[in-house]
Amino acid sequence: MSFPTRMTIVCVAEEDLFIHSPTPLTRSLRKELERIGRPRWIIAPNRIHYWWIPDWRDSYPDAVVYLAPRVSEQAAGRITFEGHPLDRASGYPWDEELASLPISGSYMTEVEFFHYRTRTLILTDLIENFELRKLNSFVTRWLTWLGKVQDPDGQNAARHATDLLATAIPLARLRRNDDRVESGTGDRRPRTVV
Repeated sequence: MSFPTRMTIVCVAEEDLFIHSPTPLTRSLRKELERIGRPRWIIAPNRIHYWWIPDWRDSYPDAVVYLAPRVSEQAAGRITFEGHPLDRASGYPWDEELASLPISGSYMTEVEFFHYRTRTLILTDLIENFELRKLNSFVTRWLTWLGKVQDPDGQNAARHATDLLATAIPLARLRRNDDRVESGTGDRRPRTVV
C-alpha cells in the first residue's frame, strides 16, 4: 500500500541542513538543497523511515547518518553501512538548535525533535493525520479510518502527543497549537520539503 509521506529539512547554523526522514532525492529537490545549504545530518527517526537513506548517503558522502533503534535490523540488506546511533536525548551536534527525545513503544522507538528558535515540533509516526483526498485506495482509506488517523481525528492524536512531549522536554517554550497540525511553512518555521 502506498502511504503519502513527508520529509523535513531544518537549516541549522547557517547552511548546515538537518535531513529528517528523507524522501526520494529528485532533481528539483537537489536544486533546492543547493540553494539553501548542504546536508550535514541524515536522520532515520524510526525503524520505518529509512528507505531513501542509502540514496542520500551516496549523494552526500560527507553527511553523517543517524539511525533510530532497530533501523539497521529492519533495513537489513538495504542499509549496509554503519550509522551513528540515534538513541538518546542529547550529545548530538545539533543540540544547541534542536532537542532530541526518544520515545519508546511496544513496536519501535521513535526520536522526536523540537526546534527551539521556531518552536516547531517535528514528529514522524507518533501522530498520523491522513487527508482523505490524498489516499487513492479503498483499503488505505479503510485502514486509516479504522486506526482513527484520518483528518481531523489525527489532530486529536497530535494534541495528545504534544502534551506528552511538553512534559518530557523541559522547555517552557514548547506550546501546543490547538487549531491545526501544520507542515512547517512560513518564514518563522523550518522549511518542509514534500
